[in-house]
Amino acid sequence: MSVVRSAFRDECERLGSVLRTLDRSDLDRPTRCVPWTVADLLAHVRTGAGRLADMLAATAPGPAQVDAAGYFGAAKFVPKVDAARIEAARIEAARTEAARVEAARIGAARVEAVPGSVERLAERTGALLDADFDRTWRATLTAVDAHPADRVVRTRHGDAMTVTEFLRTRVVEVGVHGLDLAEALNRPPWLTPTAAQVIAELLIGGQALPVGLGWDRLTLIRKATGRSPRSPAEQHALDTAGIRLLAFGG
Repeated sequence: MSVVRSAFRDECERLGSVLRTLDRSDLDRPTRCVPWTVADLLAHVRTGAGRLADMLAATAPGPAQVDAAGYFGAAKFVPKVDAARIEAARIEAARTEAARVEAARIGAARVEAVPGSVERLAERTGALLDADFDRTWRATLTAVDAHPADRVVRTRHGDAMTVTEFLRTRVVEVGVHGLDLAEALNRPPWLTPTAAQVIAELLIGGQALPVGLGWDRLTLIRKATGRSPRSPAEQHALDTAGIRLLAFGG
């Protein structure tokens, strides 16, 4: 739990530092997670980062049925589930935008006569996004810290998992979608070392990669999740070593 917790905290803090630099035009950029914009994808990440707080508030189900690897199964990406996931992100993005617009309106009324107010208002978009995300992920860690690491929760898909294993899936969500956001924003990837470790180990099931591949953790994560293609030679090396990478949707 301590490793997974640190990875979640580090990756959320890093994303928050990026959020503070965003302006309104950044939110309309398209992402590889079609049809989501940056705003939609951020809403999805925020929702995912906050799920555990409500899950831990519910009655614990029976024993755990799946681990983090089992959670990322084909059933999570059937059309019906995928459509609901896409729509939920759009609704959340619209809610966040409405709150941002209202805050900007109030702020404008307060500083309209102050030199430099336009620049300060432009900065509010990122500050508001960061503040909202910060509250969300910190509430998750507060809830996690109040329970034992083997506490079982039930996911929205019906899976019963330990809180540690579900938090591991949250590291994947924030970290991998962070790569998507970096790409959409034309920025270098900001994946933290702790998150990269947790995600990479999950993707290869703790196995050792063939030395000849020469992949670092970021490359492994990109190639395992479809963010970068695998060459026939790379796939052959994996097959020869008996390594089947965990793969999942966007």
